[in-house]
Amino acid sequence: MRFLFYSHDGYGLGHTCRNLAIARALTELAPRASVLLATGSDDVTRLGVPDRVEILKLPGLRKLANESYASRNLGVPPEDIRHLRSRLLLSALESFRPDVLLVDKHPFGAGGELKDALAAIRKLGGKAVLGLRDILDDPETVRAEWTPHNLPAAIPAHYDSVLVYGQEHIFNTSAAYDFPPALRARTHYSGYVTNPAGSGNPPAFPPHADPQHPLVIATVGGGEDGFHLLKNFFHASVDAPWRAVGVTGPMMSLTEHSDLELLAHANAITLHTFVPGLNHWFCSAAAVVCMGGYNTITQTLAAGAPVICLPRVQPRREQLVRAEAFARLGLLQFVAPAELSPERLRLEINTAIATPRADLERRIRSTVEFDGAEFAAHHLLAVARTASIASRRHPKEKVAS
Repeated sequence: MRFLFYSHDGYGLGHTCRNLAIARALTELAPRASVLLATGSDDVTRLGVPDRVEILKLPGLRKLANESYASRNLGVPPEDIRHLRSRLLLSALESFRPDVLLVDKHPFGAGGELKDALAAIRKLGGKAVLGLRDILDDPETVRAEWTPHNLPAAIPAHYDSVLVYGQEHIFNTSAAYDFPPALRARTHYSGYVTNPAGSGNPPAFPPHADPQHPLVIATVGGGEDGFHLLKNFFHASVDAPWRAVGVTGPMMSLTEHSDLELLAHANAITLHTFVPGLNHWFCSAAAVVCMGGYNTITQTLAAGAPVICLPRVQPRREQLVRAEAFARLGLLQFVAPAELSPERLRLEINTAIATPRADLERRIRSTVEFDGAEFAAHHLLAVARTASIASRRHPKEKVAS
C-alpha cells in the first residue's frame, strides 16, 4: 500500500513531527507499505526519517498571519509559490498514486494549494483522510475562519474520515468547533501522537545532574519566537540550585541565538541549537520549561516530567487553550505570557522540582493516552483496504505494453 502525507509547515516543526511519528508507526505495522511525505520543513531530515519513508521537499512557506503565507526563501509573489507547490503536489499524487492521502490541519492546503490533488485522488480511486490536532485555535477564531469557506460541510464532501489527534474528554474538538452531524460521523479521536522511540539518534547521555543540582531544560520548539522565553529562563537560572540547559530550535534567528550564547556563557548555562531525540532527556529532567506546542507538551508529559508552560498567544491562541485544558487536569503548571518574568519563572521551577514525581506520573497515566500514532496507523491501513486504485501503471506504460 502507498500513502501520501501532506504537511504545509509554515511555522515550527509540529506538523512534520506528527506525520513522521504516524509514518513510523505505519511502516512498523505494515513493513511493505510506502510513505511519501510532502513537507515544506527545511529540517525534516534532522527529525529522523523512518525506513520506507521518502521526503518530497516543497519550497518553504513563511507564515505572515493566520491563513496568510509567503515564500520563505524565494523572492516570488505568494500566488507564484502557491501555484508551484500545488503543481508539485498534484504531480506527486498522479505519479505515486497513493491508496490514501493524509492531510495535516489544512483541509485544502495552505492557500488552497491542495484542491487539485484532492480532486485527483478521487478520480484515481484513492481515499482522503484529514488529520487535525485537537486544538486548532480558540473556538470563535476557528468558526470565523471556517464559515466563509463552509468547511464543516466541505470536509465530509472531500474526506472519507477525520482523525483528531487528541482525547474527547480533554478537549472536545467536534463540540468546540460545532461539527455538523455528517462531520461528527466521520470523526475519530486517536489519542495523542507521540514518538516514544525518539527522533533520530537519541543522545548517549543527558547533561550531567545530581540531587543537589537537578536538571531543568528549557525548549522552544522550532524557536522562531522563543527568544523571550529563553532569555527569561537564563536570567532565572543565574546562581540557581539547578543545572540549566536551553535549546533554541533550528529556526531561531542568528542574532537572537548569538545574544543567548553570550548570556549562557556568562552564567555557565548549556545552550544547544538542536538536540536529536531531545525527548530522551525529559525523563531525566526535574522540570521542563516550554511553550505550549502540541508535540512538546505531549512528549514531555509522556516522559512524566513536570512542565512549566508559557504558551504563545499570537498569531494563534491554540497554545493558550491547550495550556488551560491541561492545567485544569493538574498535568502542568501554566504561566500567562503577560506574567512572565525571571522571578515568576524561578518560583515556578522551584515548585515543579518539589512536586512528587510519582504522583504526577500516576495522574498522567490515568488521564492521557499517548498511542495516537498507532491508532492513526491502524486507521489508515483500514481505510487503504477500501481504496480502489485501478492500476499503478501510467497511461504511457499501458500504450507501450
